[in-house]
Amino acid sequence: MSRINTNVQSLVAQRVLSQNNMGLSTSLERLSTGLKVNRGKDDPAGLIASQNLEAGQKGLNAAITNAQRTDQVANIAEGGLQEVSGLLTELQGLLTASASKAGLSAEEKAANQLQIDSILQTIDRVSSATNFQGIKLLNGNFDFKTSGVATGVSDFKVNGAKFSGASLQVDVSVTASAQQAGLFLSAGATTLSVAATSSFVIEVSGSKGSRELTFSDGTSLDTIKQTINSFSDVTGVQATTSGTGIKLNSSDFGSSEFVSVKVLHNGGNSGQTGVYSLESDDFNTADTSGGTLFTSSAAANGVTDKGQNIAATINGINATTTGKTARINTDFLDVQLTLDTDTSQTLGVVGGSSGAFTITGGGADFQLAGNVDIAGKVSLGIQDVAARKLGNSTIGHLDSLSSGKANNIVDGDVEDAQKIVSEAIKQVSALRGRLGAFQKNTVGATIRSLNVQSENTAAAQSVIRDADFAAETASLTRSQILVQASTNILSMANSQPQSVLSLLRG
Repeated sequence: MSRINTNVQSLVAQRVLSQNNMGLSTSLERLSTGLKVNRGKDDPAGLIASQNLEAGQKGLNAAITNAQRTDQVANIAEGGLQEVSGLLTELQGLLTASASKAGLSAEEKAANQLQIDSILQTIDRVSSATNFQGIKLLNGNFDFKTSGVATGVSDFKVNGAKFSGASLQVDVSVTASAQQAGLFLSAGATTLSVAATSSFVIEVSGSKGSRELTFSDGTSLDTIKQTINSFSDVTGVQATTSGTGIKLNSSDFGSSEFVSVKVLHNGGNSGQTGVYSLESDDFNTADTSGGTLFTSSAAANGVTDKGQNIAATINGINATTTGKTARINTDFLDVQLTLDTDTSQTLGVVGGSSGAFTITGGGADFQLAGNVDIAGKVSLGIQDVAARKLGNSTIGHLDSLSSGKANNIVDGDVEDAQKIVSEAIKQVSALRGRLGAFQKNTVGATIRSLNVQSENTAAAQSVIRDADFAAETASLTRSQILVQASTNILSMANSQPQSVLSLLRG
């Protein structure tokens, strides 16, 4: 066919050339940017997935930075606590040195008290001075704020709490009471009756130790009580008179406490005198339904009663308990509290509908995940380690060791002072342990996990969006050849209509 108005072959060649030019342009763009997806039309679904992955990776990288900074905050807090721990150890040594009454002059005690005062002041200074970018770490700034503490709660500590909303109520339900170990020694009268030429010998044992005690005929129950109590610090057993007998009980509560009485020599004591257990529902009443006579072989082998830990739930979770203290440690709530004696022995909800106490805020919050939500947040409570805070309400606080106060070493109670220092050492050590576990198991594991997530996210994004240079180079070569061929063919197609002129010449 010989037509000149419409050169179909040229149009075809132009279309193919245009397509080849577009392919060449695409290959050049991908090779120059390194990206397979440069705009939405390249791969709409891939672009969406790539953008989501990129946003997620940004969050992960920020979380890694947060975790690294969290580790530094904990390091600084640990440094301050290490110094406080060393000062408390030094304080323990000063108390032991000052407890000796013979061979220690009043001037030496006064000098030791000056050192103690200096240590207490330094502890307060370290507590106030330890900071990260001006944010104080050990002065209670990161302790949790609470309100509405129920009457029966003698001490409590919030180590961690995550909650949405303005506050979190802590509900405690006592399901089994805390108990001391206890036995009742029935003498049948207000004085001991044994053979005139004999004696009554018993061994009283507790969680701290044991003592063998000997009593003669006619010894009053009050004297026996006083004798047993004079060794309470050694045995951990206390005595009180009750009618014609003596009640023995452990100094503390819990399953680790016990009271044991072994009759080494009954002294001819006969009748219904013996060792009785206490009523399960009334610790002040002997269980007269059965007992162990002083003259029996069972009494010679020893009669023992053990204490009982409180059983409780905290916010619906079974608590780990010791004595009158209960604790739970979960991802969302880590709290420990100690109940007074009456409350620990009363089954039911502590504080009623108002709960044991309410957490209203505070704590150190760290964002350790890419998604900003409660699951990605870690909350840590760092208590105040000032001298007025170390210790507890039962034995007292560390500041009572300063000059002029109840437990100073010049004219105060050194035994109680040492108990307070021992408790303070436990508290600081526990806080250091929590920080160490937080750094090792939470922060360290989080950093490692986030790094892996970031790597995998980057790899997934690369598969979707990054250009394959080998494939794109081959595509470029192909497009270049096709463009050259299309250009030549277009030139031939454009020259073809000129053959019609030969018809006109004839």
